[in-house]
Amino acid sequence: MSDSFDKLVEVMARLRGTGGCPWDREQTHKSLKTYLLEETYETLEAIDGEDPGKLREELGDLLLQVVFLSQISSERSQFTVRDVADGIREKLIRRHPHVFGGERAADAREAIGRWEEIKHEERAERGDGSVLEGVPRSLPALLRAHRISDKASMVGFDWTGVEEVLVKVEEEIGELREALAGHDKGGAEEELGDLLFAVASAARHLGIDPEMALQSANKKFSARFRRVEEGLARRGLRPSRENRVEMERLWEEMKDQTDST
Repeated sequence: MSDSFDKLVEVMARLRGTGGCPWDREQTHKSLKTYLLEETYETLEAIDGEDPGKLREELGDLLLQVVFLSQISSERSQFTVRDVADGIREKLIRRHPHVFGGERAADAREAIGRWEEIKHEERAERGDGSVLEGVPRSLPALLRAHRISDKASMVGFDWTGVEEVLVKVEEEIGELREALAGHDKGGAEEELGDLLFAVASAARHLGIDPEMALQSANKKFSARFRRVEEGLARRGLRPSRENRVEMERLWEEMKDQTDST
């Protein structure tokens, strides 16, 4: 493994060096952000596809981004990829005292709770005292809501169960209806945000990743709507407001077909 990794690092250095690839030499941390995000999502798709070969390939592409970004930093005398590896190795040992120290963790929840406690202590030492520090602002909003509420729950700030959360969801729906009835667009936006946050919390209590759940819903809707379009095309029609009744009829037909399979 060490030999393979060393060779990868050497190749990256060659690509960035004198006589290397013009495109690779032009890249910066910021220019690679899009590629890092793209490779992350492609890795997620490979996981969902349960294709080991594809996952291996996508993990390689993701690893390339880590090596690439580290190489740029190395050229700036900031840190090397080995510093990155040493840092995460030390962090893993430090945050797993139940494995590498004398502590014990009865279950996964207790283990992750101890991880969060240690992380909070580390941040407090650096002056970043909030429990919510470390949740990236660039996360998709629904996923960020899930992570924020999860962080708060780690220190006991949480509902006692999913039923309480569902009561909150219903409460937020009522407040959204009130804002709409009052033609208060700003209030409606705020209440819709509160509703989505409550839904993300409900997902957490159910052990469901809301981002993945929404991705599945997007996929299901898209597949059904494409079948509606195909049904319209067979009748010489196209999606339009004028054909709404036919679209809804086909939607229910496609929904019944997919629900029964």
